[in-house]
Amino acid sequence: MPSQPTEPTPAVTSSAVDQALFDQIRAGSPEAFAAFYDRHSRLLFAVALRILGDAHEAEDVLQDAAVLLWEKAPGYNPAFGKPLSWAVTLTRNRAIDRLRARRRKLDLHEAAGRENATGSDSADTQDGLTGMSASETAGSLRLALTTLPLDQRRAIELAFYSGMTQTEIALALGVPLGTIKARIRRGLMALRDSLGENL
Repeated sequence: MPSQPTEPTPAVTSSAVDQALFDQIRAGSPEAFAAFYDRHSRLLFAVALRILGDAHEAEDVLQDAAVLLWEKAPGYNPAFGKPLSWAVTLTRNRAIDRLRARRRKLDLHEAAGRENATGSDSADTQDGLTGMSASETAGSLRLALTTLPLDQRRAIELAFYSGMTQTEIALALGVPLGTIKARIRRGLMALRDSLGENL
């Protein structure tokens, strides 16, 4: 007597649905993307939240990851893993990038504070930074960055906005690590002076 076909397990069914949706996403279907997002947004949010520890930032990362998934979907390769695994990896990487960028920004302010400690205007500068809104501080910093030489600006942007380590920057730009450290230090000193004048 021939054996009866077994029912697919929920995991297999879920994976098959994801794959079918992703095939449609790769073909440019926003409806399929919305369905995939609805199925897994809670999990992806949890991944980001676990790394960042901040619900607002996790929401931002989830939005960024959704955009990345949509943009990168045409190039998806099954060798990357199942669609959900790939989505989790993209979200995790984006969250880690944001965490590194957050730490770099903190390091930037700490480094500027250490440089200011040698000058008489240290307290005034710190008070000025504290009194500014986050958007004003970010705007002033962006404006000050444009006044730096290109090599210093590029190194600082990679460190504090792209979340790269100094070693990674040196490799990416093809210059010695000591040169990158010097560029960042000189750039930070210039930013301290520039921001101090505008606070």
